Amino acid sequence: MKNSIGTRTPKATSSFPKNFVWGTATSATQIEGSDAADGKTPSIWDASRLKPGQVEDDHTPAIACDHYRLFKQDVRLLRELGLKHYRFSINWCRIMPHGGTTVNERGIDFYKRLCDELRNAGITPWATLYHWDLPQELEDAGGWPVRGTVEAFGHYANAIVKGLRGHVKNWMTINELHTFIQCGYRIGNHAPFRQEPDQVVWQAHHHVLLAHGLAVRAVREFGAKGSTVGFVHNPETPIPVDETPENVAAARAYYEHITGHYFGPMCRGAYAPAWLRQVGKNRPRIRKGDLEIISSPTDFIALNQYGGNIVRARKGRPGWEHLPYPKDFPRGGFSWLGDMPSCLYWGPRLTYELYKPAAIYITENGMHSDDAPNEEGEVQDLYRCQWLHEYLAALHRGIAEGIPTKGYFHWSFLDNFEWQHGYNKRLGLVHVDFKTLKRTPKMSALLYAKIAAANRVQHLP
Repeated sequence: MKNSIGTRTPKATSSFPKNFVWGTATSATQIEGSDAADGKTPSIWDASRLKPGQVEDDHTPAIACDHYRLFKQDVRLLRELGLKHYRFSINWCRIMPHGGTTVNERGIDFYKRLCDELRNAGITPWATLYHWDLPQELEDAGGWPVRGTVEAFGHYANAIVKGLRGHVKNWMTINELHTFIQCGYRIGNHAPFRQEPDQVVWQAHHHVLLAHGLAVRAVREFGAKGSTVGFVHNPETPIPVDETPENVAAARAYYEHITGHYFGPMCRGAYAPAWLRQVGKNRPRIRKGDLEIISSPTDFIALNQYGGNIVRARKGRPGWEHLPYPKDFPRGGFSWLGDMPSCLYWGPRLTYELYKPAAIYITENGMHSDDAPNEEGEVQDLYRCQWLHEYLAALHRGIAEGIPTKGYFHWSFLDNFEWQHGYNKRLGLVHVDFKTLKRTPKMSALLYAKIAAANRVQHLP
C-alpha cells in the first residue's frame, strides 16, 4: 500500500510503469568522428586543438566510433536489441561552423538522416543541444565567460530546432553544466583546459544557465507540436547513512546546498541566497531579465547519476558531514565513482521533494569495465550486468513510492572517446574495436534488452 515517499517496500519482482522510457545514450564528439566533414569546423575537443598530454595517450576524437559514416549500422544494432529510445547530441560545429549566424545545411541534413533512420526503425530520438563541443572560434573570443557565446548559442538553438522540427520532439538543452564549467574553466582537465579565478568561473556558469533558457524558448517557439524540453544535470547525490529522520534531513539540506545555484534559478527564478553569500564578491553579473529567461518553464529535469556520497547529521549541531569511502570500496572504474545503487533512489527523490518537477528522466548511468571479446566472441561484462540489476532496483523503489521518474537511458550505447581518458575507459553496452571499428554487443546489452522488453527487473538478493 502506498503511503508516502520513503515508506513503501517494493515487491521482490516489480514492473515499471506502462510507457516507461528505456533507452541508451551517446554524444556527438565521443562517437561521430569525421571532425572536418561537410563543412564542420573545430570544436574545443577536436584533434587539431588538443595538445600533447591533455588526453591520455594523446588520443583524439578524430575517428572515434566513425558513427558519422556508420550511423545506419548503429541504428540497425539498436533495433536488433529492441531499444526504443536513443539519446544523442548535436555537434554545434556542424550546424554553425564558425559560431555565428550562418547555418550549415549539410550539418542539419546529417541529423535529419539520423532521425529518419531512427524513426523508420521504431526508435524515438531524444536530442541534446549542447554536449561540450563549443566551436573553437567562440572559445578564441572568450568562451562561456563572455556573453557573446550565449547570444551565439541562441542563434544555434533556434536554427537546429527549426531545422529538425519534423524530426525531433524530445529536447535536452545543456548537458552537465557543472562538469564542463568546473573541469574546463577551474580545474583545467577538460577542454578548453583553463584555470580561471572564481568570478570568471561563476560568470561562465551564469551564462550557461542563460543559454539553457534561450534553448527552452527556442523549443517553445519553433519546436513541433507536443515537444518537450528539459535540462540535464549531474548533481552529487547525498545518501543518508541510514533512513532515520535526522539523517534524511541532513541529506536533503546538503542536496539543496549544492543544487541551489542550478535548480534554484531554473525552478524558482532565483539563486539560493546562501550561495550568493558564499561566493560574495565573485558572484556573477546578472542583467535585468536574465532570471526570467533562465526560469522559462521546462517539462522535466534530467539527471545523470553514477554514484553518491554517504552523509549523516552532525552530532549536537546543525548541518551534515560526509563519511569517507574505505580504500577498497568498489569504484565502477573511476576514482570519483563510488558504486552506490541507491543514488538512483535518492537523486530523484531529493530532486522531486525540493523542486517538484512534473517528470524526471535518468539520462546517464553506467560504469567502466575493460572487458574484451573472448575466443567465442562473447563479452562477459558481469560487473555491468550486476550494476544494471542493482541500480534499476533502486530506481524502481522510488517510482513505487510516487516519484515521477519516467525513463532511464544507459550510458553509453557504444564504447567511445571518454574525454580526457581517451579510449582507455569503456562504458558501452556495445564493445568497439577501435582498430577495426567492429561492434560487439556485450552480455550487459543483451540483459538490458531483456529488461526493457519485459519492463521489469528481477531484484537480486
